[in-house]
Amino acid sequence: MSFPLIPAELAFAGDGTPFSSRYGDIYHSSQGGLEQARHVFLGGNQLPARWNDCQRFVILETGFGLGINFLATLQAWRAVGDPGGRRLHYVAVEKHPFRLDDLRQVHLNWPELAAFAAELHAQWPLPLPGLHRLDLGDVILTLAFGDGAELLPQLCLVADAIYLDGFAPDRNPDLWSEAVVAQLQRLSAPGTTLATWTTAGEIRRRLASADFFLERKQGFGGKREMLVGHRPGMSPARPRSPKRIAVIGAGIAGAATAHALARRGHQVTVLDAASAAASGASGNLAGVFRPLPALDDGRLARVLRAGFLLGRRSFPLLTGTRLGWTGVLHVARDARHEQTQQRIVEQHSLPAEYCRFVTRDEASLLAGSPVAMGGWWFPQAGWINPPSLCRSLLAGIDCRYNFPVRRLQRQGSAWRIFSAEMEIESDTVIVANGIGAPSLVPEYSLPIRAGRGMVSHLPEAATAAMDIVATRLGYVTPPIDGLRCAGATLQADDLDTAPRLADHVENLFRLDMLFPGFARGIDPAQLDGRVSFRPMSPDRLPMVGPLAASDGLWINDGYGARGLVFASICAELLASQIDDDPLPLEADLVRSLAPERFRKRKSAAN
Repeated sequence: MSFPLIPAELAFAGDGTPFSSRYGDIYHSSQGGLEQARHVFLGGNQLPARWNDCQRFVILETGFGLGINFLATLQAWRAVGDPGGRRLHYVAVEKHPFRLDDLRQVHLNWPELAAFAAELHAQWPLPLPGLHRLDLGDVILTLAFGDGAELLPQLCLVADAIYLDGFAPDRNPDLWSEAVVAQLQRLSAPGTTLATWTTAGEIRRRLASADFFLERKQGFGGKREMLVGHRPGMSPARPRSPKRIAVIGAGIAGAATAHALARRGHQVTVLDAASAAASGASGNLAGVFRPLPALDDGRLARVLRAGFLLGRRSFPLLTGTRLGWTGVLHVARDARHEQTQQRIVEQHSLPAEYCRFVTRDEASLLAGSPVAMGGWWFPQAGWINPPSLCRSLLAGIDCRYNFPVRRLQRQGSAWRIFSAEMEIESDTVIVANGIGAPSLVPEYSLPIRAGRGMVSHLPEAATAAMDIVATRLGYVTPPIDGLRCAGATLQADDLDTAPRLADHVENLFRLDMLFPGFARGIDPAQLDGRVSFRPMSPDRLPMVGPLAASDGLWINDGYGARGLVFASICAELLASQIDDDPLPLEADLVRSLAPERFRKRKSAAN
């Protein structure tokens, strides 16, 4: 997705109607934005009548603007009531999203929407490109920030209704182009409806050529007519029937996946060989939670951004999770890296709340200790205690520990899952057991390697004062239960579980590179630490998706050293794929995470 993302500037026409100086057009009819939303977009798509007998409904909007169409839809959806398990997906594209303060100001004009607007404001994302998933319980809002011509081809969904609400075609022709209309055809199906306030002849011709049957209806306000349409045929049946799903692994990948599926109403059972959750790579005292920008904004940077933003919204809501939003300082490796960090912030116009470049002097002030270089400051980042996060995610879910899965067997339409002494049956199986995945499903030749890492535990009293997370070649955390975590080492394919003096020496050396003299006088031979094994993929991206979707076998694994950041977005992706919901990531990222990418490479090599 293209940087920078330029937010909208709130302005008003002479009569007080919100106005865009960039496009020279108003955001809604001067006769009333809420009334227009109800008449044109809800009424034009026969809503809410179509919701009475459905469990899931998907709306696609071109041009989120001030969010009035969304708030009107949310209000109407909630008024229908909840017959149990219903879910509305609302996906909206917006090239120039408003800042939160502007939305709060303009939404005061509709006091009857105040409660719904507050839900939106509480999760409103930073102005960063890509897809942002906001979970309002029975309503899932996916905001696609960026150019619609670029983003619509990246959306993975089938819309039941389409709101065409860009600025006027003569003011914003790109959002009404033939290419955009072709994407609307791709994202719809027989029975999909659409509505728009414009009746421009060229727009009618393009929509008709995309298989939409069109009608003119009475318009709203000063417009005599509006346009409604539908794809001929019956809407495909998309029932949301609960499944029995077994998740193998109670680390961060398995716990996040189980949580996402249980929230969708599935009967989830988590199986783990250990006696408790987070006994493997997810068992460290603290992990660093921050994104990793890149100059080319490549796949890794985009997935980490999506995971960071979703986790930052969702993790604090989990009761019992220990975390600290202390900020994370990422000190540059050298002068060249420092220049690159500064260039990334400036070239991408990153919001200061997300990431800003700080000089060496400012970095030293933030840390309370002298540093050698400037670097990135992530004010909303911090540390998380992974075991507490896993326990919170698994609360209320059937977890069976001391259940080492030895074998999977497909029998009819179900899976039989065997341990040495027990077995269970499930409709769907998700492999999320870290470095154990390749041996569990050897037929898929999963290229997951074990990355041995050791974290050193430093007594708080033995170090200088410092209350943020800081990273350079290694990392150090604030004190947690009287200990700082410093690390971590990495040795591939080394399965030695015993702590090593050499690892403590390496961790202290990296710490000294970050904060010279910070831990002076600590004897590495007297330190405690923890060894764990990260599941590493060849390209540093997780493996998320079907191993054999037709048989109900899936995987969510290969998180490497960034499991806390990957967890929420990968779990949401997998759960959305299983339920055939709109996906929370762009199509190219979904392909980049799919486990089949390695099978394709192997075939090409042969």
